[in-house]
Parts: sequence; structure tokens; C-alpha cells
Amino acid sequence: MQTHEIRQRFIEHFTNAGHTEVPSASLILDDPNLLFVNAGMVPFKPYFLGQQTPPFETATSIQKCVRTLDIEEVGITTRHNTFFQMAGNFSFGNYFKEGAITHAWTLLTKSVEDGGFGLDPERLWVTVYLDDDEAAEIWEKKIGVPAERIQRLGMEDNYWSMGVPGPCGPCSEIYYDRGPEHGKEGGPIADDTRYMEIWNLVFMQNERGEGLGKGNFEILGPLPKQNIDTGMGIERVACLLQDVDNVYETDLLRPVIDEAERLTGAAYGSDAQADVRFRVIADHCRTGLMLMLDGVTPGNEGRGYILRRLLRRIIRSARLLGARGETMEKLMETVSTTMTPSYPEIADSWERIRAVAVGEEKSFLKTLESGTRLFDEYVSGAKDRGETTIPGDVAFTLHDTHGFPIDLTMEMAQENNLQVDEEGFHAHMAEQKARAKADNNAKKLGHADQSVYRAFVDNHATVFTGYTQLEDEGKVLGLISEGALVDRASEGTTVQIILDRTPFYAEAGGQMADRGVIKGEGFSARVDDVQKVGKKVWVHNATITGGTVAVGNAVTSHVDNAWRHQARQAHSGTHLIHAALREVLGPTAVQAGSLNKPGYLRFDFNYGEQLTDEQLRRIEDIANGAVDSDYQVNTIETSLEEAKAMGAMALFGENYGSEVRVVEIGGPFSMELCGGIHVEHSSQIGPIAVLGESSVASGVRRIEAYTGMDSFRFLSGEKSVVSELATSLKTPTEQLPERIDALTAKLKDAEKQIQKLRNQQLASQVGDLIAQGQTIGDTKVIALQLPDGVAAGDLRTLTTDAIGRLSSEAAVVLFTSNDGGKVPFVAAATSAAVDKGVKAGDLVKTFAEKVGGRGGGKPALAQGSGTQAEGIQAGLEAVKSAVETDL
Repeated sequence: MQTHEIRQRFIEHFTNAGHTEVPSASLILDDPNLLFVNAGMVPFKPYFLGQQTPPFETATSIQKCVRTLDIEEVGITTRHNTFFQMAGNFSFGNYFKEGAITHAWTLLTKSVEDGGFGLDPERLWVTVYLDDDEAAEIWEKKIGVPAERIQRLGMEDNYWSMGVPGPCGPCSEIYYDRGPEHGKEGGPIADDTRYMEIWNLVFMQNERGEGLGKGNFEILGPLPKQNIDTGMGIERVACLLQDVDNVYETDLLRPVIDEAERLTGAAYGSDAQADVRFRVIADHCRTGLMLMLDGVTPGNEGRGYILRRLLRRIIRSARLLGARGETMEKLMETVSTTMTPSYPEIADSWERIRAVAVGEEKSFLKTLESGTRLFDEYVSGAKDRGETTIPGDVAFTLHDTHGFPIDLTMEMAQENNLQVDEEGFHAHMAEQKARAKADNNAKKLGHADQSVYRAFVDNHATVFTGYTQLEDEGKVLGLISEGALVDRASEGTTVQIILDRTPFYAEAGGQMADRGVIKGEGFSARVDDVQKVGKKVWVHNATITGGTVAVGNAVTSHVDNAWRHQARQAHSGTHLIHAALREVLGPTAVQAGSLNKPGYLRFDFNYGEQLTDEQLRRIEDIANGAVDSDYQVNTIETSLEEAKAMGAMALFGENYGSEVRVVEIGGPFSMELCGGIHVEHSSQIGPIAVLGESSVASGVRRIEAYTGMDSFRFLSGEKSVVSELATSLKTPTEQLPERIDALTAKLKDAEKQIQKLRNQQLASQVGDLIAQGQTIGDTKVIALQLPDGVAAGDLRTLTTDAIGRLSSEAAVVLFTSNDGGKVPFVAAATSAAVDKGVKAGDLVKTFAEKVGGRGGGKPALAQGSGTQAEGIQAGLEAVKSAVETDL
């Protein structure tokens, strides 16, 4: 039975039993505690935690999940997968233990002809929590499982909670006996390899208190409603129904291994280490494709870092198996073929996914070459010095400059019998993040305790009237100050105001929230931001500028008209830029994020190459052509299916409801799902001035532009600059490019002449510098500080010239300088000095310690840089002492 059929049978079993089918949520949810959805119940957390009231009593889903905590274990065993599909059925106060157990048993044992999985009931075992006599009795008396096939386990195995105060309860797990060839008898307690867990039934019946770990918490009492959360592993059931040994042999992953064999020339099953690499390729290809499907792009932080790490492990594994060319496209194409029957949306996004994956491979193959060369050089020197550990700063440089994930550095180090200073690496990473961190999320609500909003989400959804008006009457339903409900707020305080209706647009879809004022009898408040909670309640972050506001007050809300006008100009302009991009670059240029604020837009899109000036000019022309065409802007509210049938673009990674809003500009020119506020005619956007484009991550580019009056002011300023240049250079405006090119060429020629003269001057000084040296033992030592301002390149020229003149004798040279606060230094040693044990690489390390820097290189030539010029003289003396010690 193919995997997509297993999925279909599961869904049909539960929808026939009255459950509401809930489509899989994106792997990326708005949950500050999760990088990715890692369990089937995650999308239902607000219901289980009591933050929202579920719109159904029973539900079923097959949720995409990714777990990445044990990436290193993937492939070593056949039990670890980073991506998996969790089938589940859920009850919110409807049926409980008997219902969950009966539903599961029926599906597993019902014949294939009748829509079930047809598993032999005699090979099914179950476990229950230690004191869950109720579940044990249902299994034995109601279902008929013999008592000897019902085993009891403790908190670690058969008791569930989210790890935080909230709902919890005992579990019952269903296992399948795969036979004596897979292990010893005795049930799951004896061998959980032979007895494979396929389904976990969680009976949420209690509330837990504070505590750590799986069992170190207090049970506070029963929940008001008893809930059911179950999870059946699709991949594990596929192993059983396809009669294969492990998930890598199923119809989803084995074809990827077969393709990897063809691409590498290696054979799966012939070598244990090679098999690990084959499994890494299969697992990571599938996970990578599913992450890219939901909008993740390779990067250096968070989700992007995880994806980059997965893709780079694929590439390196393929190279180690023998691949010499590019492999990513063929591997991803195979995954696409196996996964599309279950996820048809892959076909729509295939070109984008392919472009991102192939672009990352091309980039990393270059990285792999340059980074490996640097790594090999360091390892060679480390072995010469008898070192066994790669320092944290070196590992960080490989990561930060050359894009080597730390796990790749560790793998390569292990292959060379070296260790990596992980603690030092992570210390450097932490320093970098601390420097880069900007606290721009203070206004957000994602990390706050949202239980204070629960009553409003359930009972008082905000009526949004801002699509058609800028002013509206309303009533204050709630006031929140410092995370708690209050009855009133006085002048000077900041407060969150919840109204029954509002014209204020809450930040969403890249469009910044409206600004304005809320007024009532005896008070006024300035609205600085508006956010949504639970997609239902508008929370106005405001400052009371006069009087006192109280719950129940009648108010009038006024949106700042100028702010709104310029914000919607930018948002509509973004749609035009998107359409123009796709016209110039093709359908793979898909939106990856945006920001629209008054007069300014920022648009991120997936594309693997830098745009040319000509492409940017065409994009700007096409967008402004749409402005000039004065297209009608229409909004259509319809079903998601109908919107897609119309050709409306949906953003990957977004979760849309059954009813959506389509924004159409100029008919087929631009049609997107969007909840933002737009102009009525494209001409109202005003001119669009593209500022330029840049890279924000691997495979992700960014275009920035001004709209409306901001665009006009920008272009006017550019005109003034051009006029000033023309006047200054006494050149007609139209001849400026040629004039500037000519001046630039002259400047470059002058710089070359200056450098030539400088080199000649430096060469003339070498003899004098050598004369200042001293002899230690029988070795000539020239360790000098040169005049301020001598750069690293010039130091290297002087050093190599000096050592060349001394090549017939034992000699070492170290030159340094204070170059604008930096301390570059270069050392060299003749072959005679190296034979005596004096190595340039060791000397730069000695000097580096005194000037707060680092350096390295080969015995004959090495260099480095520091930041503490006050240590130069101490460093030079240390070098001389080191030479004396080595001789």
C-alpha cells in the first residue's frame, strides 16, 4: 500500500466518523517557542491550552512535522528522520478513552477491502500508564486484547504534557510485533525495535503544575473538559504495509537512494559508512524540499541555517560517495515525484524549489573548495605543531567567512583525528548575535501571555471597518496595562485598547499598522501601533494624551489620513513590483517577505543571481507603466479554491482560511491573495523609484523603492546631485557618465603609479632594515616596527624581499606597523632557519599574543593582525626570545 493511500484511508476513516478534516498547517507557525511544527497537535495548542475555543468538537489531520535536534543521528540508525507525517484525531470534550481506542483499533485491523489497514490483531500490543486501569480495561474487555499483551509503563513513557503548566494526562501506545527476526520476545518493554510503536493515544484529563522534566511536576486536578490527542506515524505504518525493514526502504525514500546510487556510482548496502551517507541524502532531501515548499530559504540564522545545514550535508555526502558534478536537481526531482501525490502544491512551487536548491549547491561547491583549502592548511600546521584541537575562533571564521556549519567543521576535524573547541566557537557566535541583535519586536504580542485576551477572542471579535472608512464610532471593551486587565487608564500612561469595532488596520501582510487617535468624552489617546490577537481581536497600543479612558466608554476612532494614503500607495506599489519582477525574471521570482510603510516598500524574493542594471530598469519601467495605465484595483472575497482557480497568487508558508480576499490590479497584470488596504486606481500610487537590490540570504534578493511623494522627493534630490556634478565638472548632463569614467580611469592610473613609486621606495629601504637586525646565536633576526601607516600588503612585500636577500643564511624577519589602529604583521624564515627549528608560523602566534590578535601560516611565511598597538614592542622582544629558545 503506497504512502499516499495510507494517508487517504486515515482521513476517510475519521471524516466518515464525523471528524472535521483540518489541512496540515505550514511547517512555520507563529509560535515563538518553535522553529518548526514538531508534532501533530501543535496547530491545536491554543485549544488545548484554553487560549481559544475550538470551532469543532472533533477533528482529524495529517500534519507535516520537522524535528532537528538530532540531525547528527540521521543515517547512523534507520530510526531517525527529520521530516515525518503525523496522522491524528482530536476530540475537544467529545469522546474520550473508549472512543479514541475504538477508532484506532478499528482502522488498524479493519480489512483492506473495507478501507482499513488490515493489520493482524494478534500482532498488536498496547501499553498504558501504570495506574490507568480504565484504559487497560477498555483494551481487554471492550477490544479483546489479551491481558498478556497489555503492558504498563511509567511517567517517562506513558504520561504526556507540553513541558509547561497546562493540560496533561496518561497515554496508551499501540505497537506491532514485527517478528522474532527483529529481536527478542516479551513485548515493547523487552524490545522496542521488534515491537514498533505506530500510534500514541493521549488522554488529556488533568492539569499539571510547575516543574521540570517529564515526571517532576504536581498534578493539580482534573480538567474541565477531557480531550483526546493522538498521533499515528505515517512512515512507520508504511514500513509495515509495504513489508520493508525501515523507513528508508519505503516508497518515499528508497527512490532517492536509488538516484543517489546512479549519481555517485556507489552501492547502497555494501559499506556501513556509505549507507549512512545514502540515508543522510534521502532524509535531508525530503526535509529540505518540504521546508522550501513552506517558504524557508537557506541562511545563517534560525530556520534558514537549519535548511542550509541540511542541504550542505547532502552535497558533502554525495561528494564523499563519489559524485563529481552537481547532484541536487536530480535528487530533489526524485523527492518531488515521490511526495507530489500527497502534496500536489509541490508541482506549483517546483521551479522555485529547484532554483533555491541548485543555487545553494553551486554556492556551497565554491565554498567547499575555498573553505576546505583553508581548513587543510590549518590542519597541516596544527599537526606540525603537535596540536589536537582546532580553536573556536578558527571554527568561527570557517563558519562566518566561508559558510562552514560547525557540524561540517567537526566532521572534517574528526576525519583528521582532531577535535574542535565547540565552547569557544559558540562563545564567538554568541558575541556576534549580541552585536547584531536589535530589539524591534517589543511591540509584538508573540512572546506575551495571551490568556488575558482569551475572552475577547472567544466572545468579542473586532469588527474591522477600515476597508471603507477612516473614522468610526465604537465602544471600549477592554483595557490592558502591563499584561493585566484594568478598568481605566489616565493621562501619560501606555495602554492596550480593545474596541468592538475599529477602522485601524492592524499590522499584517507586510503592511504597517495605521496611526491616529481615539477620542471620547473627556479623554484622547494617540494610537502608535495596532496588532491582531488570534486573528480576531484588534489591540490598539496607545498613549493616553489627555483625561481618563474607562471600559465601556463610547469613542470615535480617527485614522491618520496621510499615513493611510502613503501606506496603501506602498502596498499597492509592492504588488506592481512583484508583477514586474515575474515578468522580467520568470515565475521562480516568488515573494519571500515584504515591508510596506508610508512612502517606502521593501520586497524580498527568491532568486539566485544578482540583478543587472538593465533588469532593474525594466522592472521599474514595467511598474511605472502600470501606474500610468491607471488600472482599476478590485477586491474580491471568495473561497480559497475559487481564488486559486482564478489564478490568484498565494504566499507559501501562509495559512489561509476558507474565505480569502483577492486584490486584482489591471486584470491579469496582478492578482494576489491579500488582506491589505490598497488604492482604488494604480495611478494613485504615484511614481515608483527603485533604489536598488541586494542579497539578504542565499537565494533571496531584496528590492527597495519609494512611492508617491517620497519617490518624487528622491528623484528631485537625484536631479540636484546630477546638476551639481555637471556644473562642477563643466560637462553637459548627458555626457556625465563618459566624463566620470574618464576621470576614474585617470585616478586608477595615478594610483598604480603611486603604488609603483611606493614599492620602489620600500625596496630601497630593505637594505637599511636588514642592517638594523641582530644576530642571535648564528641566526640573523630582523624584528622591527615600521613607520605608522604601512599596510599589510606593503609589509608582505618588504618581508619577502628581505628574506630573499638573506636566503643564503639562517635568518628570520618580522615586520609590523600601526596602521590606523590595526596592527598587521608578517614573518618569514629562510630554509636554514627552519631547519634549525625557527618557524614563521610560530613567531606570528607569539607576536599576536602581545597585540591582541591572531595569525598563522606556514614555516616559511606567515602573517596576522592585532588591535593593541601598545603591545608592539613587547611582541618584538617576545619574538627575539622565541628565536633564542628555538635555537
